[in-house]
Amino acid sequence: MSITYVQEPDRGGPLARALASPRIALDLEAAGFHRYSDRICLVQVTTPDERTWILDALAFEVGDVLRPALEDPGVEVVMHGADFDIRLLDRDLGIHLTGLFDTQAAAALLGEQALGLASLLEEHLGVEHAKKHQRADWARRPLPDDMIRYAAEDTRHLFRLADLLRARLEAKGRIAWAEEESRLLQEIRWEEDGDEDPVSGVDGARDLDGRALARLREALDWRDEIARERDRALFRVVGDEALLEAAARRPRSTEELSRFRGMSPDLARSRGKELLARFDRVDRRPGEELEPYPREASRGRERPSREVEERAGR
Repeated sequence: MSITYVQEPDRGGPLARALASPRIALDLEAAGFHRYSDRICLVQVTTPDERTWILDALAFEVGDVLRPALEDPGVEVVMHGADFDIRLLDRDLGIHLTGLFDTQAAAALLGEQALGLASLLEEHLGVEHAKKHQRADWARRPLPDDMIRYAAEDTRHLFRLADLLRARLEAKGRIAWAEEESRLLQEIRWEEDGDEDPVSGVDGARDLDGRALARLREALDWRDEIARERDRALFRVVGDEALLEAAARRPRSTEELSRFRGMSPDLARSRGKELLARFDRVDRRPGEELEPYPREASRGRERPSREVEERAGR
């Protein structure tokens, strides 16, 4: 397998010529597990000649290079579980796919129970897909060679998997269903969280009374502010469990705050007074101003659509 790591624009060069292919396998790596934002860090592209290109999205504007191919309806773009990546392409690069074939959606239509890429590659191609860097920090630079090789594996076998699944879909008369599901996926766009109450994502929050819920909202906002400043994922600042306990038990000092499980003593000492000041304001708030636990919020799709899964069961 040939792997090329690209850190600068390739105007009319080998990458540009490769992207003129009628078929592209595509994947993205983002930094949401480690960083505050899920920004695109890498774009992996494999072409039918078995060459893989790793584009450093933090080094140059990759959208200008990718847009002509990805928005060309004559180019098939093979992806696996494209839902979130399509949202990132929209938000970060303003790119909207037109020729998607999603291997995860195809597998769902065939009734596969394990829809992860590693499971499908091992089951159908006998390929073992290592998970060593599954939660790596893709925003780190320079990237070690083993991380670059790992990223390349995500697209290396997609053509073979897509061809196998497509043949099975055609044999079952379901290829039109796969094309429809891919078309629906292409229409997904990034949507901000809007006014969703953050406490709805915290296990155990619904058991709190109104004032404790208000403290939890303040604690979550406090954590968000710190995470944004440090460009760290929320849970890497402090976990939900510690904030839930702080909201319920109402610490009166940074020393007491530091004793909660999951609360870093350093964080409690350096930023704890800010949190306690927020709690003081909540304590002074009239009871009628306290908001109850929110109604259930709808969640985005994490699997292929319900219609696709129902069809697969027929």
